[in-house]
Amino acid sequence: MNRQYKRAMKKQEGQQRKPPRPVASKAPGAPTKRERTKPRQFIREVIGELQRVNWPTRQEVVAYSIVVLVSVVVIATLISAMDFVFTQGVLALFGIET
Repeated sequence: MNRQYKRAMKKQEGQQRKPPRPVASKAPGAPTKRERTKPRQFIREVIGELQRVNWPTRQEVVAYSIVVLVSVVVIATLISAMDFVFTQGVLALFGIET
């Protein structure tokens, strides 16, 4: 007998010895059904969370907005230029005149 066969035999014997586990409807430590939060309590908690948020200053919002707008313009220009170059290349490749 080789080792692999012995291990398989031991595993099979171990499975036969174990008594079957009783089937339970719920695990012993499972949480019970939670109640829903009432709308008034939910609104209070939302307001409390929003008061703890670290809101940016007006100056930060303006600076971030400018950065986003400049980035969008640069990327749109880059994509437009690439589109034009590729279009001209394809037209020249197939010999189509515009």
